[in-house]
Amino acid sequence: MNDRLRENYFVFVRLALMLALCCYGMIDNSEETGVSVGMLLLVSFYLGVMSTKELVGARIRMLMAFAGVILNLLLVYYGGREFFLLAFCTMFEVLSLFPEIDFKWYFVALLGVFVETPAGFLLQGLVIVSMMVLYLQHNYIVAGYRERMREDVLTEQNLKRDMREREHASREEIRKSMLVAENQILEERASLSQTLHDKLGHNINGSIYQLEGVKVLMEKEPEKSRAMTQAVIDQLRTGMDEIRAILRRERPEKRELAMLQLYKLCEDCNDKGVETEFESEGDLSLIGDNLWEVILDNAFEAVSNSMKYANCSHIEIRLVAMNKMVRCSIRDDGVGCKEIHDGMGISGMRQRVRAVGGTLSFETEAGFTVTMLLPL
Repeated sequence: MNDRLRENYFVFVRLALMLALCCYGMIDNSEETGVSVGMLLLVSFYLGVMSTKELVGARIRMLMAFAGVILNLLLVYYGGREFFLLAFCTMFEVLSLFPEIDFKWYFVALLGVFVETPAGFLLQGLVIVSMMVLYLQHNYIVAGYRERMREDVLTEQNLKRDMREREHASREEIRKSMLVAENQILEERASLSQTLHDKLGHNINGSIYQLEGVKVLMEKEPEKSRAMTQAVIDQLRTGMDEIRAILRRERPEKRELAMLQLYKLCEDCNDKGVETEFESEGDLSLIGDNLWEVILDNAFEAVSNSMKYANCSHIEIRLVAMNKMVRCSIRDDGVGCKEIHDGMGISGMRQRVRAVGGTLSFETEAGFTVTMLLPL
């Protein structure tokens, strides 16, 4: 109800102003001859037309405004100059129908102070100026402010829509990145399995055949058995060297596995109802395997604590590789805490960071933030 009053406050102001001017005309007129029924009807029609024109469309509103002009002229004609002040109110009403009109036209009403009426020059000028200020304030200042508010609301809605679209696109990108990484790992596993089968399978089969021969010839031809046994040993050593080479060549990079684990961590948190996002910046290939271990272990610990204790709705993991340092921060928008007590989890985080020569810091305002700064 209060919002409706604020929105339509000027309707009540205008009605009160018109009613006051009509009453002034009728009271002054009634001192001599009294108020006729026709005059009351004209006043009623005038107030009815001017009060209901805001409830109709633009064209009908304009017709009703001009009907109000005609009724005002009739009031001045039959009621005398006591209703002349009402003409300025009617004029401002008509000007209000054209918001694009220049505000200087409102000052034309100041010429009305020179028209002789029973109100007198001073009172008449004061009433006209007051009405002009009221209408100018509403039609230009307040209307402009409301227009800016509407534009701000539209801008805010567009920004929210863009944020939702970007959030959706970011989640889709994370999902696609996870699928690509998982497919890559599966392909690497298949390639590794095939390579081990081709290389190791033939090597072991050959060794088995030779050992079977050694078993047969062991008593009859011991020298040949020893030579064949040594050949099997050499062949198995060669096979072990090949396996090590294959594993070194086919093993996925630690960076790829770590990124996949971080994306999977975000996906798990999102599935549990906590919006989690991972952002990276810089050349991540500069980060060594030992640093990835620290980043992963501490990130999992920090996210786990946020999920358990922070009562948060959003978690952000941000990884930035710089020239000589790498910074990793895990921030949530939860309740935070006044004091930090080093339990098993935080103590473990400090030890891991200290082991690689880095620093660990915490921020407890506006949520909880864990920041790791590690040397490259």
